[in-house]
Amino acid sequence: MDTGMISLASDNYAGAHPEIVAAAGAAAAGTAGAYGADPWTALAEARFRKIFGEESSVFFVMTGTAANVLAIDAVTRPFESVLISDCAHMHMDECGAPERFTGSKFIVVPSEKGKLTVDGLRPWVEREADYHRSRPKVVSLTQTTEYGTVYTVSEIKAITDYAHENGLLVHMDGSRISNAAEALGLDFAAFTKEAGVDFLSFGGTKNGMMFGEAVVFFSHEVDDAFQYTRKQGMQLVSKMRFVGAQFEAFLKDGLWKRNAAHANAMAQKMAEALTRVPGVTLTQPVEANAVFAILPVAMIEKLHKKFHFYVWDNQTGEVRLMASFATTAEEIQTFAEEIQGMTV
Repeated sequence: MDTGMISLASDNYAGAHPEIVAAAGAAAAGTAGAYGADPWTALAEARFRKIFGEESSVFFVMTGTAANVLAIDAVTRPFESVLISDCAHMHMDECGAPERFTGSKFIVVPSEKGKLTVDGLRPWVEREADYHRSRPKVVSLTQTTEYGTVYTVSEIKAITDYAHENGLLVHMDGSRISNAAEALGLDFAAFTKEAGVDFLSFGGTKNGMMFGEAVVFFSHEVDDAFQYTRKQGMQLVSKMRFVGAQFEAFLKDGLWKRNAAHANAMAQKMAEALTRVPGVTLTQPVEANAVFAILPVAMIEKLHKKFHFYVWDNQTGEVRLMASFATTAEEIQTFAEEIQGMTV
């Protein structure tokens, strides 16, 4: 429902790209095999193998939380732990689902601009083994981070090398992986598989799809078990063709890239506008489609009359402003004119 307000709250607020809607609509005609035994799912799976290699496996699910939880559950035992950043989505915004359904302990590690570092991981990885404590098994990176920052290839490789040297696997929560790829100017494999990441949650919903995410493993070791894990985890979609059709449209002609490039560019324009306003401070580098800034309380109150956005930290006045594939240049111009005309 259109409230007349401009949404800068989340890329989840955006609708679906017309090409995605058309692809899903085309898949609605006729009958097709259920549970992924359909041509649209087969085409989408082939797209993923073309990106990540034939030794990779892809499994479609409905939500990002399911992708994260089921992926990690596939490679851990309940006495093993997962190392995540202190602002990771799995820590802050998944309602304890990872711990509940995997049975593993999720250990929060201090981050720098939303990113994990090798030095931050050392106290948890290099402590003496003790069966009184959970044993680290997975390091999970969020790309882009919850602060909109982007891990470089060298940063990822430093962590994957360190993790592998110590017998750990590396997972990437890629709910905004398209925005990261566009920001880095790289293909998906360059900062995932080729940088040492072992398995991946690949997002589509935040970048123009209606629903659907993918779990990608860069080997076939867990293929058989994951078929059962996905079903037991309530994510084996009967009409999988609608997820497959969306991903096929998303990947085949670079729609993911066009959408992400637009969202990232709109965030840059927001940031540029904010830097020209006295009393406003950007708190994070603007590297993808998120802008974090500290605004005066009075400005926040005035802006909330016309724009949806989240106050990230009520104590400091830090807000998060998000752009999506559907954010228009006119909306950003309206935002810029509004803040530049304010006196607080």
